[in-house]
Formats: sequence, structure tokens, C-alpha cells
Amino acid sequence: MLWVSEVLMREHELASFEELKQAIQARALEGEIHFGIDVKPPFPDTPDNWEAELETAFSSAR
Repeated sequence: MLWVSEVLMREHELASFEELKQAIQARALEGEIHFGIDVKPPFPDTPDNWEAELETAFSSAR
């Protein structure tokens, strides 16, 4: 299970929501099959519909 908090902790160099989406897509391509949303990303560019955008980034990469 890939959690948003796990990506944020392991890839602490991420500086934007767009970079987070790319990191989640990369992890999906590496073989992660489940995605969980447990925290809101702390970036200023995080959109209101951030959950849907992250789910789409994950599922579209597989």
C-alpha cells in the first residue's frame, strides 16, 4: 500500500504538488497496486480537489 505520507517522508525534496503527483506516478509504475490518502500535501499549490488528482495520477500510471 502506497500512502501519501510515505511518499512525503521518503522524498522530502519534493517542493510542489506537481512533483508529488509525478512521484506517485513513478511509484505506481514501479509496481505499487494500492494507494491510500492519509494526509493533505503541505504545498502552497495543492488544489482543492487534491484527493481526486492524486488518485487519478496513481491509477492513470498503471
